[in-house]
Amino acid sequence: MSEKTSYQQWIVDSFFPIIGISFLPLNSKKFYMEERKNYRNARNKQGSVNLSEVGRRPPEARELEEAVLGALMLEKDAYSIVSDILKPQSFYEHSHELIFSAIQNLAILQRPVDMLTVQEQLKKDGHLEEAGGAYYLAQLTGKVVSTAHLEFHARIVAQKFLARELIHFTSEIQGKAFDETMDVDDLMQEAEASLFEISQRNMKKDVMQINPVINEAIELLNIAAKRKDGLSGLPTGFTGLDKMTSGWQKSDLVIIAARPAMGKTAFVLSMAKNIAVNYKHPVAVFSLEMSNVQLVNRLIVNVCEIEGEKIKNGQLADHEWIQLDQKIKDLYDAPLYIDDTPSLSIFEFRTKARRLVREEHVEIIIIDYLQLMNASGSGFGSREQEVSMISRSLKGLAKELNIPIIALSQLNRGVENRTGNGADAKRPQLADLRESGAIEQDADMVCFIHRPEYYKIMEDAEGNSLAGMAEIIIAKHRNGSVGDVRLRFKGQFAKFTDPDEDINMSQGMPSILSSRINKETQFSDELPANFPYGGVPDNSVPF
Repeated sequence: MSEKTSYQQWIVDSFFPIIGISFLPLNSKKFYMEERKNYRNARNKQGSVNLSEVGRRPPEARELEEAVLGALMLEKDAYSIVSDILKPQSFYEHSHELIFSAIQNLAILQRPVDMLTVQEQLKKDGHLEEAGGAYYLAQLTGKVVSTAHLEFHARIVAQKFLARELIHFTSEIQGKAFDETMDVDDLMQEAEASLFEISQRNMKKDVMQINPVINEAIELLNIAAKRKDGLSGLPTGFTGLDKMTSGWQKSDLVIIAARPAMGKTAFVLSMAKNIAVNYKHPVAVFSLEMSNVQLVNRLIVNVCEIEGEKIKNGQLADHEWIQLDQKIKDLYDAPLYIDDTPSLSIFEFRTKARRLVREEHVEIIIIDYLQLMNASGSGFGSREQEVSMISRSLKGLAKELNIPIIALSQLNRGVENRTGNGADAKRPQLADLRESGAIEQDADMVCFIHRPEYYKIMEDAEGNSLAGMAEIIIAKHRNGSVGDVRLRFKGQFAKFTDPDEDINMSQGMPSILSSRINKETQFSDELPANFPYGGVPDNSVPF
């Protein structure tokens, strides 16, 4: 194309539509019209405008939505097939959303679902015309050839809805990321919370026929039978506790609760040391209360049996340095992993827990403690609702990862305010769990740590000494019996041990007591009345 012709095209295409062509001679008018047509054809051949490249339409499948709705109005039991796959919001077309909502209401009321009943329900709801009217309902049923692929079509519609949710989620996060007034850490928490909410709403687990589950149960039974200790779960290192629980079981959420200074951290660290050092099972400890150095110092005190104050100030005697050098070797290369992130969110915890199980093959996770976690990024009306969400998420994660999760929890002041005489006066109860009843509901097992000596109660009802003793009260046990287990507490070393570890009993008998919470539970291994608890009174509190 010559320069003159190009210039002419530019003139006629740019100015003539503005000033008009009515004043031009006839031959000029013909020239303008012909040149404009030729120019536009040439431009379209070079590259036409593609709307899909300029703007994108959200993922949707209108034809499949129509097929699903038509099948629901034709097939008698069709709704039961898609009820756990679709919801009204799953449909992109607003009219389709209204129609499915009407079908859902009819199904909930256990009424027949067909074109006429859906029409009446829409009329009752005041949405008939908005949904397209009776004629459109008839069109939907007329488009269905077969309902054989209803479930497959419904899953595609659900996937399109999930894709739209993710697009909306990413758009919101992107917009907030450009906002310089937005704190990035808060935005990350919010993003993780929103993504977790989307995944939870759309996570479905298929029903499994019982045969493979039976095979798995038999396989676990055979494994337990071959073990000398007879445990089916992870051993705690405490004989009485292992006998009652058969070890910590996979997918269980275990709550260990106590008032401050009862030795919660000392108990789980003693247990973590037993599991990781003695039995070589990988353990992860999430410490929200203490730094990793403080936690390791507690472990050193526990393992080396050197007083905590000396570990802090470094004033060790010569024999204690030798003792430290000899015993600390047990901690090296132990499969023990520590995370001391303060104010850890449940969403960040999920990410870290999954990575630990995947990469380090961690078999048990310990959280110290539950009330210091948060669920930031999600709106809650109260702290109780937030704690409920945290405990529910912990139980879900235990099932997902198929490992036990041990979470420490505080008790409210109800224990301190309880009056009465005797060893049972200050015993904690399930109602004492702090901030949320959902903790009790979600947990597979709830254990309390009770040290009567702390409350100046030095003898039990039978007159046996309680000096240096602690009770692990199993108040709830979803898959077993409840009861009490007595352990020895060495406050100066922040350590729990079996009662017979230091007194060299001639006949080793696990210290299991019948439960005072569940009077119906009885155990055959009753302790003799003159069982020698012994020990020097120790009023020290774990540091």
